[in-house]
Amino acid sequence: MKNKLYTAIGLMSGTSMDGVDVSLIRSDGFNEFTNILDEYFEYNESLHRELIELRNSIININDLKQHSSRLNKLEREITVFHSKIVSDLCIKYQDEIDFVGFHGQTIFHNPEQNISKQLGDGKLMSQLVKKKVIYDFRQEDIVNKGQGAPLTPIFHNLLSRRVNEKHQINFPICFLNIGGISNITKIIKKDEKLEENLEAFDSGPGNCMIDEWVRKNSKNNFDESGSIAKSGKINQLILNQAIDNFKIDSFDKSLDVKDFDISFARGLSLEDGCATITNFTAYLIAKGIEHANGSNVEPIKFLVCGGGRKNTFLIQTIKDYLLHKKNISLNSIDNYDLNGDYIESQAFGYLSIRSFLKLPISYPKTTGCELPTVGGKLVKNF
Repeated sequence: MKNKLYTAIGLMSGTSMDGVDVSLIRSDGFNEFTNILDEYFEYNESLHRELIELRNSIININDLKQHSSRLNKLEREITVFHSKIVSDLCIKYQDEIDFVGFHGQTIFHNPEQNISKQLGDGKLMSQLVKKKVIYDFRQEDIVNKGQGAPLTPIFHNLLSRRVNEKHQINFPICFLNIGGISNITKIIKKDEKLEENLEAFDSGPGNCMIDEWVRKNSKNNFDESGSIAKSGKINQLILNQAIDNFKIDSFDKSLDVKDFDISFARGLSLEDGCATITNFTAYLIAKGIEHANGSNVEPIKFLVCGGGRKNTFLIQTIKDYLLHKKNISLNSIDNYDLNGDYIESQAFGYLSIRSFLKLPISYPKTTGCELPTVGGKLVKNF
């Protein structure tokens, strides 16, 4: 007998803080999955700027208290913005929508202080859109001694089956997501107990350092296709010092944009600083890929998703760092009939269904939680 199918909207606003990815999906919370539509909605410039300024002002829990009134105002604005998207989508899509997976906008993430704060009022959204909303996905994992991230591996596991069957890609299959932070999921076999079969970790910066450098030194918000970095010259001395001063050895801690500092490139031109920072980013991502590969000698594909996959200079630099690893190949996930821009928004639609069904969304080998953890809070406020 087939499991019941649910329809869900997934909302994701990442560390770039530039807008909202929205996906409408249908799934049983297990292995059935249909992607119905994907759309992107950009924040206006003032909201984008205020989010970045506020995030930069919050270094610890005390800062959350100090800026509480500003946070409350911004949370309402964020929630109303997301809610209008959901309402418009409900009008466009006539069938019943069961859940909204509302990730919210991360403003502070520090598992060591037992907190991951996303701006997003699930109760208000439920009242506005007249739908069941599932939000606050990360906190329960942190309560369970996890890092609260990454949460997409269980969805990557579902996608791995699809690419294996349709494109004959052999396991293990890895997913490399390059958002603001980069993370890697490794699915070891096709059919295995999830608790043993899924491994995941944050592997370093993704776009966050490059974006910050470009914002501070030009009128742009990001380095399109890596063209700025490509036109610059790497300062090898500064790059080597930055690499020596930042080590990821255990890959057991989730990372935040505040873990990375671009000040080592101070004094360099826009182009040279961008080239140097991009190389630093690529080096750390490559080290994460090597860690995921381990002692494996068979050919292994890394499917690359997230905005960073469009930075061709960054991707090529990662490949250059991996030239000695002949068994590793990086491939855009778009080559396998999947849209690399919307994997995370699709994932949060899927996670909302799993949360409703009381199914785990994180595992000891994906976030470091003590036991498989059901995350997310369900609210019906209408």
